[in-house]
Amino acid sequence: MERRSNILSSSTAASVRQAIAARAERLERWTVLALLLVAGGIWAFVELADEVQEGETARIDRALLLALRSATNPADPLGPPWLEEVGRDLTALGGIAVLTLLSLTITAFLLLRGLRGAAALLAVSVAGGMLVSQSLKSVFERQRPDLVPHGAEVFTASFPSGHAMMSAVVYLTLGVLLARVETIFRVKAFVLGIAVLLAVLVGVSRVYLGVHWPSDVLAGWTVGAAWALLCWLLARWLQRRGRVEAERTL
Repeated sequence: MERRSNILSSSTAASVRQAIAARAERLERWTVLALLLVAGGIWAFVELADEVQEGETARIDRALLLALRSATNPADPLGPPWLEEVGRDLTALGGIAVLTLLSLTITAFLLLRGLRGAAALLAVSVAGGMLVSQSLKSVFERQRPDLVPHGAEVFTASFPSGHAMMSAVVYLTLGVLLARVETIFRVKAFVLGIAVLLAVLVGVSRVYLGVHWPSDVLAGWTVGAAWALLCWLLARWLQRRGRVEAERTL
């Protein structure tokens, strides 16, 4: 009986070790993939910025911007008047006021639940993203589109789009936070899909309203997604060291 018990214990221990090894291998694969995506995003942004500065994107920028306007009156966006109002509503989802209020609300919620590490990570991710966005704008100082009247007020430089970048940073980061507490894959996919959809809609609305060139928005999405992925990698690294709370704790 004792020998049988020892055999069962050894078998259980071996199974646990195999499960841990398999999980570590999966984590390593995801980490490597994320690092490759971050590097790819940074490379894509640098290449796009170089093309913009050389004027290589001017023709396609103009063509895409005008494609969203009436052929007979470029001052009139495509669609009925209410669609332009929808565009303003969507673009507000990427505004500083909305994103700051949303981020502060979620940060406060995490603090109330005692998840200080996750709250700090969210705050650093959003604040850092805003700093990167403003720094890049001041470096490139690209002029806003002048082909059509602006459908919304603008106060900063054009490249990269701050709305596109910050919506990617905030919504993707929040999507990852929510996905971490779910065990069902389709729910995780749904949450992350909604996060991506919101970022896409915000970016498209900026071009539709004539306040950004398409290349501005593409650059914002690229660097914003790279920043969100970088913050996710930081979260995984801190989680393994006990600095950020483990998954499924909300």
